[in-house]
Amino acid sequence: MTCTVLLTGGAGFVGRQVLRALSAEGASIRAVLREGSSADIAAGDVEIVRTADLFAADTPWWKQVCVGIDTVVHVAWYAEPGRYLTSARNLDCLAGTLKLAQGAAAAGVRRFVGIGTCFEYDLTGGTLSVDTPLKPLTPYAAAKAGAFLTLSQWLPLQQVEFCWCRLFYLYGEGEDARRLVPYLRARLGAGEPAELTSGEQVRDFLDVREAGRMIAAHALGEDTGAVNVCSGIPVTVRELALRIADEYGRRDLLRFGARPTNLVDPPYVLGVRASSAGNRFNTN
Repeated sequence: MTCTVLLTGGAGFVGRQVLRALSAEGASIRAVLREGSSADIAAGDVEIVRTADLFAADTPWWKQVCVGIDTVVHVAWYAEPGRYLTSARNLDCLAGTLKLAQGAAAAGVRRFVGIGTCFEYDLTGGTLSVDTPLKPLTPYAAAKAGAFLTLSQWLPLQQVEFCWCRLFYLYGEGEDARRLVPYLRARLGAGEPAELTSGEQVRDFLDVREAGRMIAAHALGEDTGAVNVCSGIPVTVRELALRIADEYGRRDLLRFGARPTNLVDPPYVLGVRASSAGNRFNTN
């Protein structure tokens, strides 16, 4: 039987990859998009539902939209680089997420998959598993953790399966130009110097296409609770920058140390990757 999925954020950086992966698996998709969005998400069997602001939609609206839906995959969240970590809009996203969950439960949805962040964890541990204690330090991380803690307790009481996919450091297609990898490509491609910190920070980098496949696998699978969407491979920012520079033959343009190190930036962030859903799709 074809799974019918309601997807939010399907035109975004992560959501479009989730949509592609779900479509490739034959899922029937109802995508909730903001009015005026011109993003092309045509792929497979996709029904479009428009709303002025999905985070302002009330519970009855969501109940109606979720009628006939088996699984909700809620990717949408405010994520503007340089602003999202401390923005008050995180409160709107949290409140809107809870209303979506209430509407979904009222409509008889079987499964709800939400998107979290590695920043929910206590990052001083370095290597982060789903058993790592939570210690969010920003409004963004706190709102995500709040959604997780609330829904992980409430949805099972409504007979709704709940899975929470915590994202690590994603890069790739559709990435905002203000982020690290697009910045490096733009500068190196133009033959201009790229100013960086020392680059000694260790990160868990993952291509967003792989992240989309992993989230789709969890959506169509049976895992419940928190899961890490990560590579499980430690890479320094310096190593990543050198790999990209080698594509252009321009290591000479990398200016390590030109920017001061952010003293609140964690030195080591590595996820522990579960294997249960990761093998569903061929990722070669």
